[in-house]
Amino acid sequence: MLIPLRSIWSVALIVTCMVCPAHATDHLLRYDAPARIWEEALPLGDSRLGVMVFGGPQKEELCLNEETIWAGGPYAEANPAALQALPRVRELIFSGKHREAQALVDSTFFSKAHGMPYQTAGSVLLSFNGHEPYQNYRRSLDMEHGVATVSYEVRGVTYTRSVWASMSDDVVICRLTASQKGALSFELTYQNPSVHEVHPDGNCLVLEGRGADHEGIEGKIRYEERTQVVSKDGEVSYAADRIKVSHATEATVYISIATNFVDYAHVDARQSERCAALLQKAVKRSSQKALKEHSVLFADQFNRLSLRLGPADTPAVRNTVDRIRGFKMDHDPAMVAQLFQFGRYLLISCSQPGGQPANLQGIWNHKLLAPWDGKYTININTEMNYWPAEPANLSSTHEPLFRMIGELSQTGQRTARIMYGARGWVTHHNTDIWRITHPVDYAGPGMWPTGGAWLAQHLWEHYLFSGDKDFLAQYYEALRGASLFFADQLVCHPQYGCLVVCPSVSPEHGGVVAGATMDNQIVYDLFTRTATAARLLQRDALLADTLLHLVSQLSPMRVGRHAQLQEWIDDLDNPYDTHRHVSHLYGLYPSNQISPYRTPELFEAVRRSLLYRGDMATGWSIGWKVGLWARLQDGNHAGRIIDAMLTLAGEDKDGRTYPNLFTAHPPFQIDGNFGMCAGVCEMLLQSHDGALHLLPALPDGWQEGEVLGLRARGGFEVGMEWQHGVLKQARVKSLLGGVLRLRSYVPLSGKGLRKAQGPVDNHLLAVPQVAAPVVSPLAQTEPAKSRPVYEYDVNTRKGQTVTVTVSQ
Repeated sequence: MLIPLRSIWSVALIVTCMVCPAHATDHLLRYDAPARIWEEALPLGDSRLGVMVFGGPQKEELCLNEETIWAGGPYAEANPAALQALPRVRELIFSGKHREAQALVDSTFFSKAHGMPYQTAGSVLLSFNGHEPYQNYRRSLDMEHGVATVSYEVRGVTYTRSVWASMSDDVVICRLTASQKGALSFELTYQNPSVHEVHPDGNCLVLEGRGADHEGIEGKIRYEERTQVVSKDGEVSYAADRIKVSHATEATVYISIATNFVDYAHVDARQSERCAALLQKAVKRSSQKALKEHSVLFADQFNRLSLRLGPADTPAVRNTVDRIRGFKMDHDPAMVAQLFQFGRYLLISCSQPGGQPANLQGIWNHKLLAPWDGKYTININTEMNYWPAEPANLSSTHEPLFRMIGELSQTGQRTARIMYGARGWVTHHNTDIWRITHPVDYAGPGMWPTGGAWLAQHLWEHYLFSGDKDFLAQYYEALRGASLFFADQLVCHPQYGCLVVCPSVSPEHGGVVAGATMDNQIVYDLFTRTATAARLLQRDALLADTLLHLVSQLSPMRVGRHAQLQEWIDDLDNPYDTHRHVSHLYGLYPSNQISPYRTPELFEAVRRSLLYRGDMATGWSIGWKVGLWARLQDGNHAGRIIDAMLTLAGEDKDGRTYPNLFTAHPPFQIDGNFGMCAGVCEMLLQSHDGALHLLPALPDGWQEGEVLGLRARGGFEVGMEWQHGVLKQARVKSLLGGVLRLRSYVPLSGKGLRKAQGPVDNHLLAVPQVAAPVVSPLAQTEPAKSRPVYEYDVNTRKGQTVTVTVSQ
């Protein structure tokens, strides 16, 4: 499989992006005190390297990460006992003996290793003797350019630090200045919890470290950190374990990190040579030039989308912590816009072409054993990390996930063959940098073979947004292989007479079952989309027919006795259950199987299920619920979910946003940031249901605003302005040409618009035709609640911009 290179993507995006002008939304996070804890430090990243900046006047801590520092080494485990036990497990489940089935799964499907943890690279510490007391302290993060700045005064001297993880040089750079000549002096040391050694090497201070052993897997990662300080007028000296800078006016710290990681199967690169080469190249240029080049590259991505919520003359903003505290009272929409842009900022910082995908921590982690190991949890969390990639105009950040899917489609073939006797490939609910595909933990969460199938939907979504058939052809085998696995593994439910996945679970909720609703929905998407891809690429006609035939035999969605969308094939839902996972609602979001126009009964059942589950949840679950309520076209309820997110973690018992805007599970998990970001996109623009729906879920609190640069399926880029809660004007740029269908709550006028009739004539906007639901006779259902809409078609040429306004 061909792997796109980081440099190719970067050049292409600089050429093709449509840069958005600046707007009133503030792109600075502001603080008037140093960070006391990690969740107050400011994150920076160039995808490969991450750094958290604490900003202490007497001691600056730069907490470091490199994306390939993980415990363990290349390994693959698949328990062969699973294949022999599989028929008995199914027999037990279909007989209603779920506890016995679960016990058998626990004893035959699992192995000794349950995934390797992502690990810290330690910290670089800068110690400033005598920088106490201080005054006029300021600390900020410039999201537009990816730079953290610290400034303060000590005895009349202003000290300033600027820190960035350089997109242009691939090193961390810290530039320090003093307003008085010769007033800057400090010592630099390393702090690292792993097994390591520190020694000088010429004009560098070197740390040599290694990834840990874990669960019987030997640590194979070796890494090196090299730090050099450059100063024009100060004295720089090196000791056994530190660098000392004296009487400088300006100094620049360059930090390079590299590992021996090549790919999930090879760890034989020369980390020392890699590290030294990066550092030698970086120090040849001035820090001013390095900052300028980095800022241009970062802003090029960030400025593809601008969002203003609230008046254009928004006054100067307060300290970020005060803004979060005050949100309960003022519900400042500009704060929502800032949290939205922070999500985009994080995705730019932790996921660039050629690198690793964002894990549970993104790339930021200060521990050897991160929460949940900092792995890739692929029963919701990894997918959520990338929900904003396409609509928020950051398509290039999606590439690391695509590459991981390609790699899993290789490693997962062994697991499919050994554990299930099946063709194709399979991945369960977790993976790591070594691309494991076997089940981990225990049956409750781990017996879920649908992880790879869900990941594969990102391939199709990228195609719908880009129309790139070459991309579809490149990754077609991953779609095909995932489909082959389930074509072999689906079994007929003896009671209901339909095809189901067994054994499986509804992610992290309940035990081992047959026919969890989410499985049925994901397999439906997998089969129909693979079949469509095969026909578009003129491949595998017989396979396409087979998959569509299997689709006709899948279990339909079911409305239970509480008028809810059933989570399982049996009507087991408890209306008082407020579990964080809402897996059975996948069909509404992120999928497009459920619609107010095509499946009103299912649409209303989802609404009832969400009401039962409640609004409050973990950070990532809140992020998902924003998108779900947006798809339900209830902007006010989506807004209330955002209110629940914007509460200060650590102060409020239900706080879900830390002072640095990281979202809290708690503890920190980055998926909440990305879920919220994607949810705001869904509130402003939807393109999953046969048309570009303009402002489908606008809350009453967002009475005016403007957005530029949202992306839609079909290859469209959208800008909108609204006043008094009503669309004023929209501009849609067609990047591919073809029919554009617009949907609006208000009548529109514009050149070439005609009233829409029948299905849209654009396969990138096509909608699925799902089976009618089975409705419990005990269900007291209500008509679906959706507002009347106006729909228009217009033919577009590639590069054309269509402008529409509200009809008078």
